[in-house]
Amino acid sequence: MTEQPCGTLALVGGAEWREGCTFDADLVAASGGTEVAVLPTAAAYEQPEAAVRWAAAYFEGLGATVKPVMVLSRSDAEDDEFAKVVADSRFLYLGGGSPLHLRSVLKGSKVWEAIVSAWRSGAVLAGSSAGAMVLCDPMVDPRGGAFTLGLGLIEQLAFIPHHDTWSPEKAKRTIDLAAKGLPVVAVDERTALIRDPAGSWRSAGAGSVTVFVDGHEAGLEALPQG
Repeated sequence: MTEQPCGTLALVGGAEWREGCTFDADLVAASGGTEVAVLPTAAAYEQPEAAVRWAAAYFEGLGATVKPVMVLSRSDAEDDEFAKVVADSRFLYLGGGSPLHLRSVLKGSKVWEAIVSAWRSGAVLAGSSAGAMVLCDPMVDPRGGAFTLGLGLIEQLAFIPHHDTWSPEKAKRTIDLAAKGLPVVAVDERTALIRDPAGSWRSAGAGSVTVFVDGHEAGLEALPQG
């Protein structure tokens, strides 16, 4: 799904909506508005309301408001009203939690179609930790570091979140298991890998972004372009 990108995309390494996430103000500006639609789907079993409250307090400090989009189950993801809210949003943010639950809720749903449509129409799309993992295909399975199917907004890219706190053994397993030529990007917490509308990549935030190809470090130019 990467042929015609229209909106800014931010893949965040986790610990979202905290000091050090300096890129968020730029994402708000890029959206052309002051409202952030937050989907706490991945945290459905981890106090999603608390995640939304945290996001609201954080974005208030950036002069923006949060619109909660409480898509927590598969039936929610097929709800026409939720899909309309998503389609009309100019800044969508998928929070962290379980990438496996997030994938099962969104895959092939009306809300997922609305997310893709909004991004294609120029909306900013951000995903943190689980929210970033699931946007890629293949997706890193957090249970052991192997690969599984993602939603494929960005194809031929795998994402390791929390790289500064992730198990080194698990990260090595992921890097070693990657298919030949597949970029595996490891992103620290409070850090984002950002894809601009033209398709170029950059990093921002408190930590580092490291790209691995065939077991070796590579530059951002190794990521899917265009």
